[in-house]
Amino acid sequence: MDDSALKITIAPGLAEVSPDEWNAVANPPGERYDPFLTWQFLEAMESSGAATPATGWVPRHLLIRGGNGRLRAAMPLYAKMHSRGEFVFDQSWADAYERAGGAYYPKLLSAVPFTPVTGRRRLVPRGPDEAQLKAALLAGAIQLAEENYLSSLHINFVDHADAEILSNTGLLSRTDQQFRWVNDGYGTFGDFLAALSSAKRKNLRKERARAQEGLDFVHLTGDAITEDHLDHFFHFYMDTGSRKWGSPYLTRRSFSLLRERMADDLLFIFAMEDGEPIAGAMNLIGSDTLYGRYWGCSDQRPMLHFETCYYQAIDFAIARGLQYVEAGAQGGHKLARGYVPVLTRSAHWIAHPGLRNAVADYLTRERDAVESDMDYLTDRTPFKKGE
Repeated sequence: MDDSALKITIAPGLAEVSPDEWNAVANPPGERYDPFLTWQFLEAMESSGAATPATGWVPRHLLIRGGNGRLRAAMPLYAKMHSRGEFVFDQSWADAYERAGGAYYPKLLSAVPFTPVTGRRRLVPRGPDEAQLKAALLAGAIQLAEENYLSSLHINFVDHADAEILSNTGLLSRTDQQFRWVNDGYGTFGDFLAALSSAKRKNLRKERARAQEGLDFVHLTGDAITEDHLDHFFHFYMDTGSRKWGSPYLTRRSFSLLRERMADDLLFIFAMEDGEPIAGAMNLIGSDTLYGRYWGCSDQRPMLHFETCYYQAIDFAIARGLQYVEAGAQGGHKLARGYVPVLTRSAHWIAHPGLRNAVADYLTRERDAVESDMDYLTDRTPFKKGE
């Protein structure tokens, strides 16, 4: 690769990048399809008002073009004025640095806004120049942080292979855990239940029966999703978001743009009573994974959350032949529902040596705690033991 032929630029918004050229590096042939990396999703977050300078997200996407102008590599980047909407919690780092007289914000973040889903962050198609282009992206991101006196660079929910590479280049490594359902060749939900211990199998059957009483559940994708459905879901989303986060991240227009641009990648699951939705869950569909994102309801009922978000998602994944259901951040209650713990990883560059050393020490102890917790949870999955 002729480095002199490469041109690195910053895009202050994905509207300045063509969808086709972004998607060619974000989801190239041979990679798992990740709907969150598409131009359609990321640009919708910006143009809908969800991830904008007004909300503390300042797009600074890194682009590398070859001598012929073709986009060769990219990295979704944001200057952040806070740490909300990231799901990798560094507020204690910010507090410590600011108490010592430093300015932690703005910082630089490579992530998918509001989305705790592991995926590629240095977007480079496979090929002989892959390693060099990834190195150029990292160097460009660090240079951007240094030239603008930003405190740090954070690459959140990075795929595991790249996390190892980033750690070997000197970035600080952070781990956490989420819960994932794994399709072990199941043909039906009953096949999945058969893999559980007798007590857990009985509990899940009771939960489903109780949640489904008097309700019908519908799965909507593609053209079946209407603006009326989105109106109902946005009401659920705002209610849940207001209680959990104080200020929900997405706008009503966010959902319309996603429906307009990528309806075939969306799955809405609604619990219906007398033809009206009383609860709903929004999911995105990847090449081998169903990603659970948001949920809400207008009628709080026992077990309704588990049925709408977890069991109905498993039903859909089995019917579609998907390998995984990603259930989002946190939630130890997912373990009893057949979702097993998996590691998540992020990588961090910190400019100030004192803060960097303090964080490095903290992360060493945190990784040990996460590993211990993973071992504890793995020993307590609801599946049959010794079979």
